[in-house]
Amino acid sequence: MPAPKTTGRRSLLVTSATLLSLSVTAPAALAVPVPSPSPTAAPPALMSTVGGARLGQPGTQVDLAPGVPVLPKDITARSWIVSDAESGEVLAAHNAHWRLPPASTLKMLFADTVLPRFPKATRHKVAPSDLRDVGTGSSVVGVREGGTYSVHDLWLGVFLRSGNDAVHVLSAMNGGVRQTVADMQDHAEELQALDTQVVSPDGYDAPGQVSSAYDLTLFARSGLQKKDFRDYCSTVSARFGSAEIRNTNRLLSGDSDVPVYPGIAGVKNGNTTHAGATFTGVAERGGKVLLVTVMNPQKHEHNEVYKEAAKLFDWGFQAVGKVAPVGELVPPKSAAGARPGPSASAGPSASAGPGAARAAGQASGTGGAGAKPAASATAASGSGGAGTALAVACALLALFAGAAFLVNRRWPLPDLMRRRTRP
Repeated sequence: MPAPKTTGRRSLLVTSATLLSLSVTAPAALAVPVPSPSPTAAPPALMSTVGGARLGQPGTQVDLAPGVPVLPKDITARSWIVSDAESGEVLAAHNAHWRLPPASTLKMLFADTVLPRFPKATRHKVAPSDLRDVGTGSSVVGVREGGTYSVHDLWLGVFLRSGNDAVHVLSAMNGGVRQTVADMQDHAEELQALDTQVVSPDGYDAPGQVSSAYDLTLFARSGLQKKDFRDYCSTVSARFGSAEIRNTNRLLSGDSDVPVYPGIAGVKNGNTTHAGATFTGVAERGGKVLLVTVMNPQKHEHNEVYKEAAKLFDWGFQAVGKVAPVGELVPPKSAAGARPGPSASAGPSASAGPGAARAAGQASGTGGAGAKPAASATAASGSGGAGTALAVACALLALFAGAAFLVNRRWPLPDLMRRRTRP
């Protein structure tokens, strides 16, 4: 599904012009509501406006113009979002930035952070300390102390069985749980997923651990740019040791009351006492790729989270191309300045601390704390050429980062019907 070449060149030219203008004009940081540090009983009146002002409003956000199908009436989730995975347009949302416990959907962030760090063939012998912090009642794939496993098998355990034991072994390989949590938090901030607070890498209920439907969608969109991530999250069944394991994503693997959803290609489900059922899925139909995230349906029926997600997918495929977007999925910070159009409503200094503000300022050519703006550099005697060259170079670096994101966010989805092993 590549974009036409002429469109791509035109986009890059516009982007380049935008970046060069940024190199001499520093944008003003916009204010953003400070989110609650813990889940609330009702959606706050003021939530984050990353991705657009309407996404920070409580309740359902959709533009039902003539010709746009009405939303399904029996969606009971506390929060949900439907978006175009490629354009980033948010087609409709309900409490998109409500900070709620994410359950195992947080494993998407874990995988997007850690998966690129270890070759699949790497083997690891499990020490007792690797499994010490696995929570009571956790979902597990069956990792044993003293056993030796390939990284490939551990990732199958993470994606198919949502194995917290596999997550903790991979975390141990990554320097431990504390290091992995810090890495995940850093990556969430790079993705502009500012509703997310990571406490445990596996999504196990922990005080203060929250995310949002918006952030979970960002994690999925970022992860799906990686081939290994796509392959693992779309795998229906596999061998783990001597056992056959099957993906617990019921839209992918099916169940007695939930058929396999046409065009489904992942991503991740979760369920804990405090989070309820959570789910993010990606599906393709008619050349369109949609992402749907559903958090905590209040109708407590078997597989309800998948039933509501399927209804939102159906609506999205009928509405895409007809409904006006109510917001957007923002790109990572490293690419945010490298494309035109609306982005996050909070500048780096408002959302991620002074270190991110300095980095963003340097990437866009505007300078950070202690750095001179490009305009000042050009005014200095004898340094005009150097200052201009530096501004252009910084703009080009940001341009290349943005261009890479624009290209990589389009991914080939697996031909699941050919690969799927039927019961």
